[in-house]
Amino acid sequence: MKLKNKLIISFLMIMAIPLFLFCVFSVVLVRYQFVIIQNSYGVSAEFTDFFPNNNKLFSQLMNNVQLKLQDEIEEDSQLLEDKKMLEKYCEKEAGEFINVVVLKDEDIYYSYKPLKQEEIEAIERESQETIDAADDTSTVYLSKENTILGKAADSKFADGSRAQVYTLVKVNQWLPELKQLVVQFVLAMIFILFLTACIFTTWIYRSVVQPIKELRLATEKIKSGNLDFLVTAASNDEMGQLCTDFEKMRQRLKESAEEKIRFDNENRELISNISHDLKTPITSIKGYVEGIMDGVADTPEKMERYLKTVYNKANDMQRLIDELTFYSKIDTNRIPYNFRKINVSDYFGDCAEEVGLDLGAKNIVFQYANYVDEQVTVIADPEQIRRVVNNIISNSCKYFDKSQCFINMRIKDVGDFIQVEIEDNGKGIATKDIPYIFDRFYRTDSSRNSAKGGSGIGLSIVRKILEDHGGKVWASSKEGTGTVVYFVLRKYQENVQNVESAEADDTDEKTKEAKTKETKVKEAKTKEQKLTKESGTGKVVFTQDNSSKNSTHIMQMRGKERKE
Repeated sequence: MKLKNKLIISFLMIMAIPLFLFCVFSVVLVRYQFVIIQNSYGVSAEFTDFFPNNNKLFSQLMNNVQLKLQDEIEEDSQLLEDKKMLEKYCEKEAGEFINVVVLKDEDIYYSYKPLKQEEIEAIERESQETIDAADDTSTVYLSKENTILGKAADSKFADGSRAQVYTLVKVNQWLPELKQLVVQFVLAMIFILFLTACIFTTWIYRSVVQPIKELRLATEKIKSGNLDFLVTAASNDEMGQLCTDFEKMRQRLKESAEEKIRFDNENRELISNISHDLKTPITSIKGYVEGIMDGVADTPEKMERYLKTVYNKANDMQRLIDELTFYSKIDTNRIPYNFRKINVSDYFGDCAEEVGLDLGAKNIVFQYANYVDEQVTVIADPEQIRRVVNNIISNSCKYFDKSQCFINMRIKDVGDFIQVEIEDNGKGIATKDIPYIFDRFYRTDSSRNSAKGGSGIGLSIVRKILEDHGGKVWASSKEGTGTVVYFVLRKYQENVQNVESAEADDTDEKTKEAKTKETKVKEAKTKEQKLTKESGTGKVVFTQDNSSKNSTHIMQMRGKERKE
C-alpha cells in the first residue's frame, strides 16, 4: 500500500474510530450512571429529560420531597413545632440539593439552608396568596437565582398561627453522578484518542522508520566497504520502492567493484603478458646479435640465418604492438567503422580467394563453400570483417599438429542471419578452455610459449568487432580432431512499399525484365569459370560452378616443401 494511502487511512480512522468508540462508551456509561441515579434518588426520567438542562431532574427530586413532607405533616402536625425534628427530617430526605423553608404567618420560622434576598422576596410574595395545600402543586422559577420554588404544605401551628412550607432547589448545580459521568466521558475520550493514535502511529512507524533503519545500516555497511548483504522490501509502498532501488544500487556498486577488481587484475595480467611476450623476442634478438658480435656467425650462410631470425623476431614484436594498439583503439571506440551494404557471395568469395593464396603458400588445404543466395547482403565494415576472418584463420594455423592440414570455410543462410563457419583439423581445444578463448590475453598454453601460439589478442578483437556489428561469435572443438569457429551477421532487409497503381503501370515492363533475367540465368548455367594461378610455392585452383541453385566454391592449395 502506498504511503500516501496509509496516511489518508490513518487520518480517517483517527477521526472515525474515536467517534464510534466514544458513542459506544457514552451509551454504556449513561445507562450505568442513570441506573445509579434512579436507585439513589427514586427518579424515573430518561437521559433526554436531563439534557441539555437538568431542570426536570431537580423538579422531580423536589416533587418527591414535597410529597413526602405533606404526608409527614398530615400524620404528625407536631413536626413543624420542633426544629430539631425538622433538621433531622431535612438531612434524611432533602439532602444537599433541596432547601426546606417554614413560614409562621408571614415570617420565616425555619430554613434548612441560608436564603438569598430574591428567594426571601419570592417566598413572601407567594405567602400572601391563599393557596389550598392539598391541591397546590404549582412551582415558580426564579431566573435570577436559577432556583425553582414550590409550596409543599399549608397547615397551622399549635397556637393557631398559619404554617406554610416551601421547598427550593437550585438547577444550576450537578448531581455527583452526573459530574462523575462527565469525568468518565473525558477520560474515555482521552483513552480512545490515545489508543487510536498509538495504533496508527505504530502502523505508520513500522512502515516508514523500520525501512529507514535498515537503509541506515545498509549505508554503514557500504561505507565500510561491505557489499555482501541484501536489502529486502517488506512492502510495495514508497519505502518499499526505495528499498528496491537501494538494493539495485547496491548490486550495481557490487558489480562495479567486482568489475574494477577484474579490470585491475586484467591490467596486471596485461602488463605481465606484454612483458613476457616482448621479453621472449628481445632475448632472442639479443642472443643472435651477441653471436654476430662475438663472431659466431663466421660464414655468410650463418650470418644470413642470424639476420633473418632477428628480422622475424622484430616482426613478431611489431605485430604484437600493432595488435595491442588496435585493441586499445577498438576497446575505447576510437576506430570509426565504415559500414556499408556488401554482397555476401561476392565479398566472401574475394576474401576466400585471398586467404586461399596465403594458405597455399603454407601447404595448407583450403576449401570454401557458399550456400547463400547471390542477392543476400549485409551491413558491415568490409575491412574489419576481413580482419575477423584473417584472425580466426591465423589462429587456426598456429595450432596444427598433423602433417596434412586443412581449413574449411562455409557460408550458410540461417534465417535473418548469415553464418560463417571456419573449421580446421588442428589439435583442438579443451572443453574447459572453450568459454574463455575469446577473452583478452587468454591462451590455452599457460606457459605462453610464443613458439606455439600468439599473443591472445586476436580472438578478443574478433569478438569485439562482431559485437559492434550486432553479431556474435562462438566455437566448438574436440581435442585431437579440430575446432570450428562460428560467427553470424544480420542480413540487410529493405522495407519495400508496394503501390497498386505503380504495379499496374509497370506490369508489362516487369514481365519483359523477368523474361530477360530468365534467359540470362539459363545462359549462366552452362558456363564454368576456371582460374589457375601459379606461385613460387604452390598452385591455386579456384572453380566456380553456377549450375547449382547455390554457388559452391572450392579452393585447394597445395604448397611445395621449402628447404632451408
